[in-house]
Amino acid sequence: MSALQISRRTWLAQSAALSLAVAGPLRAVAQPKATLVLGDQAGGLRSLFEASKALDGAPFAYRWANFQGAAPLFEAQRSAAVDTAMAGDLPVLAAAVGKTPLKIVATRVGKAESLGLVVQPDSPLRSVADLRGKTVVVSSARGSISQYQLYGALEEAGVRRDEVTVKFVLPTDAAAAFASKQIDAWAIFDPYYAIALQQGGRILRDGRGINTALGFITASEHSLADAAKREAIVQFLDRLARAGDWALANPEAYAQAYSQLTRLPIASARLITARASVAGRPVSEADIVALQAVADRSARDGILPVRVDVRAITDTQLWKRPA
Repeated sequence: MSALQISRRTWLAQSAALSLAVAGPLRAVAQPKATLVLGDQAGGLRSLFEASKALDGAPFAYRWANFQGAAPLFEAQRSAAVDTAMAGDLPVLAAAVGKTPLKIVATRVGKAESLGLVVQPDSPLRSVADLRGKTVVVSSARGSISQYQLYGALEEAGVRRDEVTVKFVLPTDAAAAFASKQIDAWAIFDPYYAIALQQGGRILRDGRGINTALGFITASEHSLADAAKREAIVQFLDRLARAGDWALANPEAYAQAYSQLTRLPIASARLITARASVAGRPVSEADIVALQAVADRSARDGILPVRVDVRAITDTQLWKRPA
């Protein structure tokens, strides 16, 4: 078996562990007032809670629903299949444009180097300017943080968007193509980005100076209209902040738990968790301003068909834990 076949098989095995779009078992409490379905991406949020045990003894029942990217997660929220979702800045805006009935209820803070443009280790591409005439695969769909990253990098390098062919592919499919060297360049986010780097990929441009590194928790308007679920969501957010505090204080334990849940190698898990959106806080005025800047630029660049009024899709009254 060739090294490429081994690499591709490793990619597929690791990606499969991250792509299950199924709900986990119901975690019940005695006579719960409400049951929440907690939307997650690639096991990131669930691993944080399982490592920190911040949901132990929660006064509501819950189960996890895991997706490989924001696009299918927000499809589930639009159809009321999940009560909460977590995603980066642009996917939340794209979901709002797509008429997903949601409100932003909390902010998560990560690191901008958790996403970027990656190429093969032996690629002749040495700068973003070299992407002229090339094809870049963006994961996972239109309106992703990866698309925003690519367009920002192209503008920075003076490359017109019509000089690059862009294809949108879900992460697990793109991962297999990248491992088979069928992709010139890939715009991708963690954990898939970290896996690509661990497999020998080379960074062409990461997210620093382009992406906000902000993530957000959204709740469906339907869930917020239910008094019992609304109370449970507030309790969930309290525990989210507690989980983030624990992860920041216990980075190795967090990485080990993430590795066990996702079945990723511990080296990849350490890299991913070290720059993940962990800290949870109420949405601040600065967060709204930062997200509005993303919305305005995305409308200008045609990433979004219309401008989103961020304040109109944000509920700053739900959760009042001090920042």
